[in-house]
Amino acid sequence: MSITSSSAQQNTTPDGPITFSIPAQDADAALTELAKQANTTLLFPFDIAKRVKANALSGSFTLNEALVLLLEGTPLAVVTSAAGEISIRSRAALEVKAQDGREVAKNKQDDGEHQLERIAVVGTRSTPRSVVDSPVPLDIIGSDALAAQGNSDVLSMLSSMVPSLSVNDQPINDATSLVRPANLRGMASDHTLLLVNGKRRHRSAVITFLGGGLSDGAQGPDISVIPAYALKQVEVLRDGASAQYGSDAIAGVINFALKDSPSGGSVALKTGVYSEGDGALFQLQANQGFALGNHGFLNATVEYRQQEGTSRSVQRDDAAELIDMGNTAIANPAQVWGALDVNEDVKMSINTGWRFSDHVEGYTFSTYAHRDIAGGFYYRNPQTREGVFSQTDDVSGVRTLLVGDLDGVGQGIACPTIVLDSANVLDNPLYQQIADNSTEVGANCFAFNEWFPGGFTPQFGGTITDASLTSGLRIDLNNGWALDVSGSLGYSDIAYTLSGTVNPSLGPDTPLTFSPGSVSQIERTFNFDLTKLIDTPLAEPVSLALGAEWRRETYFQHAGDEASFEAGPLAYDPNTGLSQGFSIGSNGFPGYQPQSAGHWSRSNWALYSDVELFVTDPWQLALALRVEHFTDFGSTFDGKLSTRYQFNDYTAVRGSINTGFKAPTVGQSNVINVTTAYAANGLEDQATLPPTDLISQQLGASALQPEESVNYSFGAVMQLNANIFATLDYFTIRLSDRISTTSAIPLTQEDIDALTALGREDAVNYNAAKYFTNDFGTRTQGIDFVLHYEENLWDWQNKLILAYNWTDTQVERVTLYPTLVDGVMQLRPNLTSQRIRMLEDNLPAHRGSVTLEQSQGRLNFIWRMNYFSDFYEDHLDASAGMDIYGSDTLTFDAQVAWYYSPTMRVTLGAQNLFDNTPEENPFKGEVGALYPPTSPGGINGAFYYLGFEHTFN
Repeated sequence: MSITSSSAQQNTTPDGPITFSIPAQDADAALTELAKQANTTLLFPFDIAKRVKANALSGSFTLNEALVLLLEGTPLAVVTSAAGEISIRSRAALEVKAQDGREVAKNKQDDGEHQLERIAVVGTRSTPRSVVDSPVPLDIIGSDALAAQGNSDVLSMLSSMVPSLSVNDQPINDATSLVRPANLRGMASDHTLLLVNGKRRHRSAVITFLGGGLSDGAQGPDISVIPAYALKQVEVLRDGASAQYGSDAIAGVINFALKDSPSGGSVALKTGVYSEGDGALFQLQANQGFALGNHGFLNATVEYRQQEGTSRSVQRDDAAELIDMGNTAIANPAQVWGALDVNEDVKMSINTGWRFSDHVEGYTFSTYAHRDIAGGFYYRNPQTREGVFSQTDDVSGVRTLLVGDLDGVGQGIACPTIVLDSANVLDNPLYQQIADNSTEVGANCFAFNEWFPGGFTPQFGGTITDASLTSGLRIDLNNGWALDVSGSLGYSDIAYTLSGTVNPSLGPDTPLTFSPGSVSQIERTFNFDLTKLIDTPLAEPVSLALGAEWRRETYFQHAGDEASFEAGPLAYDPNTGLSQGFSIGSNGFPGYQPQSAGHWSRSNWALYSDVELFVTDPWQLALALRVEHFTDFGSTFDGKLSTRYQFNDYTAVRGSINTGFKAPTVGQSNVINVTTAYAANGLEDQATLPPTDLISQQLGASALQPEESVNYSFGAVMQLNANIFATLDYFTIRLSDRISTTSAIPLTQEDIDALTALGREDAVNYNAAKYFTNDFGTRTQGIDFVLHYEENLWDWQNKLILAYNWTDTQVERVTLYPTLVDGVMQLRPNLTSQRIRMLEDNLPAHRGSVTLEQSQGRLNFIWRMNYFSDFYEDHLDASAGMDIYGSDTLTFDAQVAWYYSPTMRVTLGAQNLFDNTPEENPFKGEVGALYPPTSPGGINGAFYYLGFEHTFN
């Protein structure tokens, strides 16, 4: 039986007479209209209600009286709980309802928690719809479905429930490690729009400079800061929706609906560990609803989580060679690949609503998150890391040990020259003379090998602070219009930390811990929405919606502490004008300099309209139009046409065509960042610069323009009875002028000389540069299939869900740049062949899952099989010939829940039950990654967890 929630955004029960005007119609539509007119929430069995004719209702009644009259003589009955909450149930089911413990598990289902059977508001401004009634592909995931797995953050939960949503680990990928990008329908992370309670949510401050190919340069939202325990349901709209919601909704929209119960609550504890004995998890969650008088509610949630990091590493080949040479100071492994340490993760949410009168209600909801994460960077080899331990002569190619002459080059005591070869430099007599600080040479000459004889691996992390607040009013106007006016404020801040590293140019005066700066994003949004149902000669009233939106985005970049960017005496000596060759800034992530700090803003306004109607009783049609103007690049106009035709009681077809856009973010247009990345010749410092920067201009950059898309989708829906339905949808997304960072462009000496002459002395610090550009166009197509089946066999209740996605992306166009090749100017693409292959094949083309849920008595079992097809990885994004062709992967999840009382349950489960891991990385010795880091099934193996939950009234 499918239990559906119909809501007017409030969960309190009206206690006085209400005036109703509802014509005779199908019970599902009648109950939805009654809930809207009463400003309340109802639970009812959707599959039965859609086949039942309700009575007409006109006049003033209490809610209970109205429901009795509306459903008199039908197979539906009104049920009032001890707490006064009203719901609708099947009369037949009530007559045979057992009173033993097995009802504990069944009631969880009857409360509408199934992932594919609830009503959603996303994708429409008319009456909310179920999965099968929606004219566009839609997933609806209830809170119990989210909780029925071992993942502790909502992003990982969703990726295991929605096959077209992909997310993989980012062990060593700069700020991308802190905010993992999520990819819906094969698109970048900033092509999916997030809503909370139907309102636009702000994006993260993090720009994924190293986004694993597909999300390189993206500035998407941070899904992981949403508290999973606060969610009533999640609605995933798998269709372009820019005409309805504006920028970023090219791949689709995810709406997080917060819990709104005015009473009761629960507390949950979860702990777990990986099969390797690491990654220990501790998570505590609590939720409580409160009544605000007789006409309001407040629902609050708090979560706390700690989780240790993991290591799926082997010793690097270069570190092993040093050990063989006699260097005993090297850690094993020298570099760690795995999940990051979550030292502290606190999330909170508050959702409130109250009714001022029969026609006016207010609402406010807010979220807050604070997370402290730590991970690592690449290992610094004590004999080969340029700018810290060594330097190479450009002419002879001879590598020598970097030795700092503390009294200045050519002054006082001279420092010896030490050639680096295959021998252990620590055994070199000249080095030992330097390392002996009791001598004059040792006191004046300094090498970082004295501090780090085995090299070092910088530790990178950050503190994420994220908050949002939305408040508004809904007003029923006298002329039949409904007004919704709201304002939102969103804030995201990432404060980076770096330890276990040095600013080499400061020599022995360098600190070992740095604050290299922070970035922030602030968004302010105001919405004005009008909706009305208009009676016409058509089969159903026409839904008309009009609206306006104003939004302002501001991106901040804050300078780091002085030591993180300072050019010390070993980089440049003003007395001699000479550099000793030591690199500048905190090694691994040089701090943001004061000249690159600042804030940049832009505003935009939009006007939009939606019309939804039934041309005939079985034929539904919807049209959305939107015009939007941005202060930095101009205007866009987008539209969407969707339709659905019901052939009979069992079969319907649906489809849509829409245009979309994604505006370049303020951060992409202005950010300056330098990071150490792996390239064909090893580690190098790469600068990511705005397209307006002088260096970018020197390399051929131009101002950013919005991405433009055209989306098509069509599909079919089949519902044979209340126990089985299936949806099949095909989609195509053509996206032009995609915004991304270029591949790293080496800076030649001629480039550096030209830039230095123009006043950019910092150009000497960069091995290569990247900038944001509209670099290429793609065509993405795919298929989504969902099958849901329920059957009771003997005393077992069984639910089977099969979900499958096929997605294929092809790069159809790349931008050509003038390039000097052997003295001849040629037009060539900047994107490397490996980068193109990452865009096309890094995500598995085929993903699927089969989930079986079984309940009997006090026990509930969940079994899930997950499938990921083969994938491609350009190891380390280095374009260095380290091509990995990963094979397909099959994993199994299992969970058992025991309801040992009506209010308490214990859960025991395992993700990746059989500890399946990817094939070993053929280049594992390069930097020590045992498995390909972007493996779609994950690299950590099995995770076993134990949970306890207590609910109370």
